[in-house]
Amino acid sequence: MANSNEMTINLVVLGRTQTGKSAAGNSLLGSSDFESHCSPSSVTTCCSLGRSCRILGIIRRNGCELALRVQVLDTPSYPHSGLSKEQVRNTVRSALAHHFREEGLHLALLVLRADLPLCPDESDHAIQFIQELLGPTWKDFTAVLLTHADKAEEAGFSEEAYLHSASSTLLSLLTSVQNKYIFLDNQKSIIKEERDIVLRKLLNFIRQNNYQALPLLKHSKELN
Repeated sequence: MANSNEMTINLVVLGRTQTGKSAAGNSLLGSSDFESHCSPSSVTTCCSLGRSCRILGIIRRNGCELALRVQVLDTPSYPHSGLSKEQVRNTVRSALAHHFREEGLHLALLVLRADLPLCPDESDHAIQFIQELLGPTWKDFTAVLLTHADKAEEAGFSEEAYLHSASSTLLSLLTSVQNKYIFLDNQKSIIKEERDIVLRKLLNFIRQNNYQALPLLKHSKELN
Protein backbone atom coordinates (compact mmCIF):
# COMPACT_ATOMS: atom_id res chain seq x y z
CA MET A 1 0.00 0.00 0.00
CA ALA A 2 2.80 2.43 0.76
CA ASN A 3 6.51 2.94 0.49
CA SER A 4 8.48 5.37 2.65
CA ASN A 5 6.93 8.50 1.16
CA GLU A 6 3.93 7.39 -0.89
CA MET A 7 0.60 5.66 -0.25
CA THR A 8 -1.72 4.06 -2.80
CA ILE A 9 -5.37 3.33 -2.11
CA ASN A 10 -7.37 0.92 -4.27
CA LEU A 11 -11.06 1.61 -4.84
CA VAL A 12 -13.84 0.10 -6.92
CA VAL A 13 -17.08 1.88 -7.84
CA LEU A 14 -20.26 -0.20 -8.01
CA GLY A 15 -23.87 0.72 -8.67
CA ARG A 16 -26.84 0.96 -10.98
CA THR A 17 -26.97 2.58 -14.40
CA GLN A 18 -26.98 6.41 -14.39
CA THR A 19 -26.07 6.77 -10.71
CA GLY A 20 -22.94 8.71 -11.68
CA LYS A 21 -20.56 5.84 -11.01
CA SER A 22 -18.03 6.65 -13.73
CA ALA A 23 -18.32 10.39 -13.07
CA ALA A 24 -17.59 9.74 -9.39
CA GLY A 25 -14.52 7.75 -10.39
CA ASN A 26 -13.34 10.66 -12.51
CA SER A 27 -13.87 13.03 -9.59
CA LEU A 28 -11.75 10.87 -7.30
CA LEU A 29 -8.98 10.67 -9.88
CA GLY A 30 -9.14 14.33 -10.85
CA SER A 31 -9.32 13.28 -14.49
CA SER A 32 -11.68 12.13 -17.23
CA ASP A 33 -10.42 8.56 -17.58
CA PHE A 34 -13.89 7.00 -17.63
CA GLU A 35 -16.59 7.60 -20.22
CA SER A 36 -19.56 9.26 -18.57
CA HIS A 37 -22.65 10.77 -20.18
CA CYS A 38 -26.43 10.58 -20.11
CA SER A 39 -27.74 7.60 -22.06
CA PRO A 40 -30.93 5.51 -22.34
CA SER A 41 -28.76 2.39 -21.90
CA SER A 42 -25.84 1.36 -19.70
CA VAL A 43 -22.68 3.21 -20.81
CA THR A 44 -19.96 1.11 -19.16
CA THR A 45 -19.66 -2.42 -20.55
CA CYS A 46 -16.25 -3.48 -19.21
CA CYS A 47 -13.96 -2.73 -16.28
CA SER A 48 -11.19 -0.17 -16.57
CA LEU A 49 -8.59 1.06 -14.10
CA GLY A 50 -7.75 4.72 -13.62
CA ARG A 51 -4.72 6.03 -11.73
CA SER A 52 -4.29 9.49 -10.29
CA CYS A 53 -1.13 11.54 -10.26
CA ARG A 54 0.71 12.04 -6.98
CA ILE A 55 -1.54 14.08 -4.67
CA LEU A 56 0.11 16.16 -1.95
CA GLY A 57 -1.34 17.77 1.16
CA ILE A 58 -3.86 15.03 1.95
CA ILE A 59 -2.24 12.67 4.43
CA ARG A 60 0.46 12.63 7.08
CA ARG A 61 1.71 9.59 9.00
CA ASN A 62 4.19 9.63 11.86
CA GLY A 63 4.60 13.36 11.39
CA CYS A 64 5.62 13.10 7.74
CA GLU A 65 3.63 14.09 4.67
CA LEU A 66 2.96 11.29 2.21
CA ALA A 67 2.10 11.57 -1.43
CA LEU A 68 -1.20 9.87 -2.20
CA ARG A 69 -2.06 7.92 -5.32
CA VAL A 70 -5.60 6.79 -6.00
CA GLN A 71 -6.52 3.80 -8.16
CA VAL A 72 -10.17 3.45 -9.15
CA LEU A 73 -11.69 0.46 -10.92
CA ASP A 74 -14.75 1.48 -12.94
CA THR A 75 -17.25 -1.32 -13.49
CA PRO A 76 -20.35 -2.14 -15.54
CA SER A 77 -23.57 -1.35 -13.70
CA TYR A 78 -25.79 -3.94 -12.11
CA PRO A 79 -28.52 -4.33 -13.20
CA HIS A 80 -27.19 -3.72 -16.70
CA SER A 81 -29.16 -3.03 -19.88
CA GLY A 82 -27.08 -5.41 -22.00
CA LEU A 83 -25.31 -7.83 -19.63
CA SER A 84 -26.62 -10.51 -17.30
CA LYS A 85 -25.87 -10.49 -13.58
CA GLU A 86 -23.44 -13.39 -14.06
CA GLN A 87 -21.60 -11.55 -16.83
CA VAL A 88 -21.23 -8.40 -14.74
CA ARG A 89 -20.20 -10.33 -11.61
CA ASN A 90 -17.60 -12.43 -13.44
CA THR A 91 -16.22 -9.37 -15.25
CA VAL A 92 -15.85 -7.39 -12.03
CA ARG A 93 -14.47 -10.32 -10.04
CA SER A 94 -11.84 -11.02 -12.69
CA ALA A 95 -10.82 -7.36 -12.89
CA LEU A 96 -10.54 -7.03 -9.10
CA ALA A 97 -8.25 -10.05 -8.93
CA HIS A 98 -6.20 -8.85 -11.90
CA HIS A 99 -5.62 -5.27 -10.78
CA PHE A 100 -5.63 -5.57 -6.99
CA ARG A 101 -4.40 -9.09 -6.30
CA GLU A 102 -1.10 -7.92 -4.79
CA GLU A 103 -2.22 -5.00 -2.63
CA GLY A 104 -5.88 -5.88 -2.12
CA LEU A 105 -8.95 -3.65 -2.15
CA HIS A 106 -9.25 -0.86 0.40
CA LEU A 107 -12.84 0.20 -0.28
CA ALA A 108 -15.76 -0.67 -2.51
CA LEU A 109 -17.90 2.41 -3.13
CA LEU A 110 -21.58 1.68 -3.64
CA VAL A 111 -22.81 4.64 -5.68
CA LEU A 112 -26.40 5.76 -5.08
CA ARG A 113 -28.24 8.89 -6.19
CA ALA A 114 -29.10 11.21 -3.32
CA ASP A 115 -31.97 12.69 -5.35
CA LEU A 116 -33.77 9.36 -5.80
CA PRO A 117 -35.30 7.12 -3.10
CA LEU A 118 -33.66 3.77 -2.38
CA CYS A 119 -36.19 0.94 -2.66
CA PRO A 120 -35.89 -2.30 -0.68
CA ASP A 121 -35.45 -4.49 -3.77
CA GLU A 122 -32.69 -2.25 -5.11
CA SER A 123 -30.88 -2.32 -1.77
CA ASP A 124 -31.21 -6.10 -1.45
CA HIS A 125 -29.85 -6.66 -4.96
CA ALA A 126 -26.91 -4.32 -4.35
CA ILE A 127 -26.02 -5.96 -1.04
CA GLN A 128 -26.23 -9.45 -2.51
CA PHE A 129 -24.04 -8.42 -5.44
CA ILE A 130 -21.36 -6.91 -3.18
CA GLN A 131 -21.45 -9.95 -0.89
CA GLU A 132 -20.84 -12.22 -3.87
CA LEU A 133 -17.86 -10.08 -4.89
CA LEU A 134 -16.25 -9.37 -1.52
CA GLY A 135 -17.38 -12.17 0.75
CA PRO A 136 -18.52 -12.17 4.39
CA THR A 137 -16.45 -9.14 5.47
CA TRP A 138 -18.01 -6.88 2.81
CA LYS A 139 -19.39 -4.46 5.42
CA ASP A 140 -15.89 -3.60 6.62
CA PHE A 141 -14.75 -2.73 3.09
CA THR A 142 -17.81 -0.96 1.70
CA ALA A 143 -18.83 2.71 1.83
CA VAL A 144 -21.81 4.46 0.24
CA LEU A 145 -21.23 7.37 -2.12
CA LEU A 146 -24.35 9.53 -2.52
CA THR A 147 -24.06 11.41 -5.81
CA HIS A 148 -26.16 14.35 -7.02
CA ALA A 149 -26.10 15.79 -3.50
CA ASP A 150 -26.34 19.22 -5.15
CA LYS A 151 -29.87 18.37 -6.30
CA ALA A 152 -30.86 17.36 -2.77
CA GLU A 153 -29.41 20.64 -1.52
CA GLU A 154 -31.36 22.59 -4.16
CA ALA A 155 -34.50 20.93 -2.80
CA GLY A 156 -33.69 22.38 0.62
CA PHE A 157 -32.04 19.38 2.26
CA SER A 158 -28.89 19.73 4.34
CA GLU A 159 -27.05 16.45 4.95
CA GLU A 160 -28.62 16.23 8.41
CA ALA A 161 -32.12 16.96 7.13
CA TYR A 162 -31.66 14.51 4.27
CA LEU A 163 -30.74 11.66 6.61
CA HIS A 164 -33.59 12.59 8.96
CA SER A 165 -36.03 12.21 6.05
CA ALA A 166 -34.33 9.22 4.40
CA SER A 167 -36.09 5.89 3.95
CA SER A 168 -35.57 3.13 6.47
CA THR A 169 -34.03 1.13 3.63
CA LEU A 170 -31.22 3.65 3.13
CA LEU A 171 -30.68 4.15 6.86
CA SER A 172 -30.45 0.39 7.36
CA LEU A 173 -27.87 0.14 4.58
CA LEU A 174 -25.79 2.96 6.06
CA THR A 175 -25.93 1.32 9.48
CA SER A 176 -24.79 -2.00 8.02
CA VAL A 177 -21.63 -0.37 6.62
CA GLN A 178 -20.93 1.38 9.95
CA ASN A 179 -22.16 4.74 8.63
CA LYS A 180 -19.39 5.02 6.06
CA TYR A 181 -21.02 7.40 3.60
CA ILE A 182 -20.08 10.51 1.65
CA PHE A 183 -22.25 13.06 -0.14
CA LEU A 184 -20.81 14.05 -3.51
CA ASP A 185 -21.82 17.38 -5.03
CA ASN A 186 -21.67 16.78 -8.78
CA GLN A 187 -21.29 20.50 -9.46
CA LYS A 188 -18.34 20.94 -7.10
CA SER A 189 -16.63 17.56 -7.43
CA ILE A 190 -14.25 18.85 -10.09
CA ILE A 191 -12.95 21.49 -7.70
CA LYS A 192 -9.69 20.45 -6.06
CA GLU A 193 -10.79 21.51 -2.57
CA GLU A 194 -13.98 19.44 -2.82
CA ARG A 195 -12.03 16.45 -4.09
CA ASP A 196 -9.56 16.77 -1.21
CA ILE A 197 -12.43 16.71 1.31
CA VAL A 198 -13.80 13.50 -0.21
CA LEU A 199 -10.37 11.85 -0.28
CA ARG A 200 -9.76 12.72 3.36
CA LYS A 201 -13.07 11.12 4.30
CA LEU A 202 -12.18 7.98 2.35
CA LEU A 203 -8.80 7.83 4.06
CA ASN A 204 -10.55 8.11 7.41
CA PHE A 205 -12.68 5.07 6.51
CA ILE A 206 -9.54 3.18 5.51
CA ARG A 207 -7.85 4.25 8.75
CA GLN A 208 -10.76 2.69 10.67
CA ASN A 209 -9.67 -0.62 9.10
CA ASN A 210 -6.09 0.06 10.27
CA TYR A 211 -5.16 0.55 6.59
CA GLN A 212 -5.85 -3.13 5.93
CA ALA A 213 -6.99 -4.22 2.49
CA LEU A 214 -9.25 -7.09 1.45
CA PRO A 215 -7.06 -9.87 -0.04
CA LEU A 216 -8.82 -10.56 -3.32
CA LEU A 217 -6.68 -13.39 -4.65
CA LYS A 218 -7.58 -15.66 -1.74
CA HIS A 219 -11.25 -14.71 -1.98
CA SER A 220 -11.27 -15.31 -5.74
CA LYS A 221 -9.93 -18.86 -5.26
CA GLU A 222 -12.60 -19.57 -2.63
CA LEU A 223 -15.36 -18.54 -5.03
CA ASN A 224 -14.10 -20.56 -8.00
